[in-house]
Amino acid sequence: MRRIIRIHPDAPPKPAFGAPCNGCGVCCASEPCPVGVLVSRRRHGTCAALVWEVQGGYRCGVLVRARQLPGPAWLRRWAGRAVARLIAAGQGCDCDYEVELDVEVLPPRQNASS
Repeated sequence: MRRIIRIHPDAPPKPAFGAPCNGCGVCCASEPCPVGVLVSRRRHGTCAALVWEVQGGYRCGVLVRARQLPGPAWLRRWAGRAVARLIAAGQGCDCDYEVELDVEVLPPRQNASS
């Protein structure tokens, strides 16, 4: 089945299955993980927790927020590890989708002096 998902134009290309995550966002833009289902309150479509970071690509917003919790450093570390384990962060790419770029072709610009 073919689906179209919208990805930021500066996102890195999807890595091979099992390769380290590079922040391409294909997995979370196509469907939420179990944590994303709870946060997004939906089982299909782009995860509401998916965030774009200019320096680094897509990230899980739940993980980003867990690492920024107020309070002691041990709480931030614990929350970050707990969320990372729940979303399988650091386990490699688990998205086996084949990505096909579909670039819209825009008509050439009209010269203003014409």
